[in-house]
Amino acid sequence: MHRSLLGLAAIAVLLAACGGPASSDSSSGTGTLTAVIGYGNNQSWDPTQTASAFSMAAFTNVYEPLVAGDPITREPEVALAAVPDEVDGTTITFQLREGAKWSDGKPVTADDVVFTYDRILDPQENVQLRAFFSGWLDKVVAKDDSTVEFRLKRPFRYALNRVETAMILPQHVFGGKWEEAAAGKTVGSGPYEISEQAALDHTTFVKNDQYNGDHPAQYDSMVWKSIVDAAPRVAAVSGARPQAQIADNIPPANIDQLRKDGREVEAVQGQNNVFLMFNTQKKPFDDKRVRQALHYAIDADKVVAVALKGQGVAATSYLNPELEAYQKASTDYAYDPEKAEQLLKEAGVSDLSITLGSTNTSLVADTINVIKEGWDAVGVKTTLNAQDTKALFSKLDGGEDYQVVAASGNPQQFGNDPDLIERFYYSPASLWSSTYARFQGADADALYAQMDRAAYAKDDATAKSENKKVLDAIADEAVLYPVVFTRLVTAWVPDRLGDVQAQGYPGINVLRSQRIDTK
Repeated sequence: MHRSLLGLAAIAVLLAACGGPASSDSSSGTGTLTAVIGYGNNQSWDPTQTASAFSMAAFTNVYEPLVAGDPITREPEVALAAVPDEVDGTTITFQLREGAKWSDGKPVTADDVVFTYDRILDPQENVQLRAFFSGWLDKVVAKDDSTVEFRLKRPFRYALNRVETAMILPQHVFGGKWEEAAAGKTVGSGPYEISEQAALDHTTFVKNDQYNGDHPAQYDSMVWKSIVDAAPRVAAVSGARPQAQIADNIPPANIDQLRKDGREVEAVQGQNNVFLMFNTQKKPFDDKRVRQALHYAIDADKVVAVALKGQGVAATSYLNPELEAYQKASTDYAYDPEKAEQLLKEAGVSDLSITLGSTNTSLVADTINVIKEGWDAVGVKTTLNAQDTKALFSKLDGGEDYQVVAASGNPQQFGNDPDLIERFYYSPASLWSSTYARFQGADADALYAQMDRAAYAKDDATAKSENKKVLDAIADEAVLYPVVFTRLVTAWVPDRLGDVQAQGYPGINVLRSQRIDTK
């Protein structure tokens, strides 16, 4: 079954009536939160499949995992179930919250949990989340109506962190109807339910009166506007009477302007990155020396200074240097055009012409011009081909031939553990490494085997040393590798919204924020 990564399935989103909702002025005190999200809401809404930034941020309001993670630290905390006391063995037991109901009023049961995990673990379905569970989780069984037991293939240090990624879905709604989930239908147990979907315009949430958990809705409704273009997104949260109370994905160039307007603005470093992905079965990109050369030809520090306005760092590893698990890779792609030319010569490559496909987000658009400048300087004729994100990856889903793609991504929206961040792009079942990049064979198998040695090591010290070998191999292969890591910038109106925690991954989380009404 075809999977959707970054929410880019070719399935259309359920459309509501044309035209946007009435604007909610941030000074109106209407009980409606208006937010601006810098990503499209026209991608997959199947929680087992998608990595769409918009959908995943929305899911935190609509669905619940068994155990949630703090939005910043990802420390496990109660959600649809209590945090279990015993997690070190080969069984883990979860007790569901008493009285939990779906937004349609039907009770949440252990069978719903089993239904969700059966899909995640099914190799025929082969959904996005399967890569995070299949190596260690054997099955999930219902012990009674409100108790589920995880039976593990082997103890796994990140088990609860992985549970945080899996939103539980109702069997009576989606049994045999997963296409409806992908197309935009949502029925969850969280504090809000979605009442309207207008593709590439807005998504509307209303309070879920059935919710009985720890984070009740603070608003009667929320309107999340999907505005991919930077200028109108910034305008929506600017000025004396802003249309929105909060906006994410703010370009660094607009930080000072928004602060002058009285907005609170915070830039947070995370795993968000601009990466290059190569078609490794298309010559000359089947030769890792060519892939390496093209990285050495990029002045990543210039990308940070010019494209990111200083809000980021050059990649020195697959992991961001501010993550706890960071270790510098043995291959360091510091700007070295002479080494780039040398590697191209060693690979027997001359007069190389590249069409660099890319997504059209403002972050990537600001980066690819610097990439082109570096490649042109070492004699690589470069043509840029920016496209709508969904359109680009729909073509890749269909098997379209390509040379190199530049895009942005952030596995950290799923979690912080290094194995998860690595497996998001690299695993035998991954649409990214195996299908898009066509990275297969002995080198791929060796990498995946090393990832297993790191993930299932018996102690933390061994896990760290084995993961250093993973990071070295990913850097050496340069199949899908970051150029820069970027700080993500969030802006909000401080006299209407308090205690905001800006995230280093896409989207917003307002469940922990405080609503401030004007008199």
